[in-house]
Amino acid sequence: MYVNIGGDIFVPSGCVNAVVNLETVLPSRRTVTDFIESEDDNNRLQYLTEDIPRTLIVTDTKSYISSISSSVLQRRLENA
Repeated sequence: MYVNIGGDIFVPSGCVNAVVNLETVLPSRRTVTDFIESEDDNNRLQYLTEDIPRTLIVTDTKSYISSISSSVLQRRLENA
């Protein structure tokens, strides 16, 4: 089953490894910030919105920044 993670991007639900609520991650949490920077440096990060980023979705092959809330994405994954 595929899940819409924002815009017109659909990913297989089985390849989603993590959904991180960026609204609750403090800038001082270098682990998440470093991960995002690393993904960007390796051309594995895709922004799905120009709006405020709310969620980081990590898949087997790529990471995405989405404006869809983590709770909505979690429901979509559970229903997939």
